[in-house]
Formats: sequence, C-alpha cells, structure tokens
Amino acid sequence: MKTTFIFVLTVSAFILSKAQTSQELFGKWQLVKWVKNGKEKDINSYFKTDQVYQVFKDDRTYESINGGDIHHGKWHFSDDNTELTLTTSLISIKFRIDYFDKDKRIMTYKDLGTFTYLKVKEPETIE
Repeated sequence: MKTTFIFVLTVSAFILSKAQTSQELFGKWQLVKWVKNGKEKDINSYFKTDQVYQVFKDDRTYESINGGDIHHGKWHFSDDNTELTLTTSLISIKFRIDYFDKDKRIMTYKDLGTFTYLKVKEPETIE
C-alpha cells in the first residue's frame, strides 16, 4: 500500500510539473551565460550587446531579440518536456533542457553549447 501511494504521488508530481512547464516558459528571458566546449563565451562580444532575450508567447510563437534586431519563430516542447524546439523560417533547433523553473532555464544544443537564461521580472503596474 505504501509503495502504491508513493508511486501515485510521484506520478502526480510529474504530471503537475509537466502541466506547469509551458506556463512557466511564457514571458521574457535574458541570456546571462553561454558555455561552449567548456569555456564561457563573451555574450557582449559575440552579439555586440548584452541585451539578448527570448520572449515566449502562449500562441506558441517567440521573439529572439538581440539589441535592436528582432527575429520571430515558433516553439514547442517534446511530449516529455525534455526538449525545446525553436523554429524560424530558415532553421529548426532542438535544445535539450538541462534545468528549468519559473526563474531560470538552462538548455544545450550540441553544436552551440549551453545557454543560461533568467526570467525578466516585469514591473508591476499600479492602477
């Protein structure tokens, strides 16, 4: 009986965390760290800005913002939420999700490296 309860609890926690994943992705995320081949890359040098963002929307679209350049695409999670695929008109890239919660996301693509994003806290509006 105890084993059955633990199994049901574990499966329920998995289902709840899976259901929250898309909701937690919505919003603006800033790239704060990029590691390739074990070495940290200089985001500002590569992108010519430290203002590198991804903005995920609930209609499964996203914006990639690099300073003043904005690119649009679509996104989706794998069925088990272990991969995030970003698709533009030119290419589709499937990232492995290494860590993900409401404030921090770490994902890896073998040819590009590992990217760490932090959720941007939007200021609350006072009505």
